[in-house]
Amino acid sequence: MRFRIAAALLLLLNASPAWSVNLLTSIKPIQMIATEIMLDVGEAEVLLANNTSPHDYALRPSDIRRLRNADLVVWFGYDLEPFLERTLSKQENVLTLSEIPNFDLREYTGDQHQHDGHDHGNEDPHFWLGYRPAIQAAKAIAERLSTVDPLNSQKYQDNYQAFESRMEAEKSLIEAKLSPVKENGYYVFHDAYGYFEADYQLNHLGYFTVSPERKPGAKTLISIKNTLKEKQAVCVFSEPQFTPAVVESVTRGTGVHLGELDPIGIDIKVGSGSYFTFLNSMADSFTECLVK
Repeated sequence: MRFRIAAALLLLLNASPAWSVNLLTSIKPIQMIATEIMLDVGEAEVLLANNTSPHDYALRPSDIRRLRNADLVVWFGYDLEPFLERTLSKQENVLTLSEIPNFDLREYTGDQHQHDGHDHGNEDPHFWLGYRPAIQAAKAIAERLSTVDPLNSQKYQDNYQAFESRMEAEKSLIEAKLSPVKENGYYVFHDAYGYFEADYQLNHLGYFTVSPERKPGAKTLISIKNTLKEKQAVCVFSEPQFTPAVVESVTRGTGVHLGELDPIGIDIKVGSGSYFTFLNSMADSFTECLVK
C-alpha cells in the first residue's frame, strides 16, 4: 500500500507541466512585448527569423502549420506583414494589433509612402518604438490571452500592470539619457523611428529611403550630401539588416559620425526584460553617435 502511494506521488511529481498557451507572434519586437505579458505562464514564439524582412517574406508550408496550430497569433497587420493576410483571414485565433480601437498610431504625411504603384498605408507600423502604442498593444495581448486562457487571466493582467509601470520608469530614464543630445541633427537609413523620435523630441533631419527594400533616389542622396557638407548633421545611422554601402558613399569625406540603429533588436536574447533592454539599446545608439 505504501509502495503504491509512493509510486503515485512520484508519477505526480514527474508529470508533464500544465498546458500553456501556444502564442505565435509575427516578428521579434511583438514577441518581446508578449513575453512580458506571459511571464511565469508560458513563452511567446516568433515566426520570422532575425534576418528576415516582413515586407517581402513568402510563407513556407511549415509556417502555415505553425500558424494553424497556434492558440493565438499576434501580428500588426497588412501594412507590416502583407504575406500573412491571406492565411490569417481564414483563421479566428488571431489578434491584429492595427485593429485595436483608438490605437495611437503615427500618421505619415502626404504620399511619401506610396511608391511603385503600391500604397503602404498612412500609418506607421513600427508601433513598438512608441511609448503609448506599445502599452496599448501589451494591454490588447493581455486581454486576448485572458480570453484564450481564463485560468491565468489574473496573471496576465498583473503582468500587464507591471509592464505599464516599468514603461513609465524606463521612459524617464531614457529621457534623461537623451536630453544632452536631442538637439543634434542626424539622418536614419529608413523611416522607422518616428515614434521614438517624437517621444524624446530628437532632431531627425531625414532618411535615405521610406522602406528598406527601396533604393534611395539620386535627389535624396544629393540633398543629404549637401546637408552633411553644411555640417547640419552630427550622425548618419545605418541598420544591421542592410548593407551600409550607400551610407558610406554619401558620408565619405564629410567628417560626420556613423552609427547603427537596429529597429528589431537582432542581438537581444528574448526573455524577461528583453523589451526594455531593446529600448535602452536604441537610446544608447543615439547618444553614442550624437555626441559632438
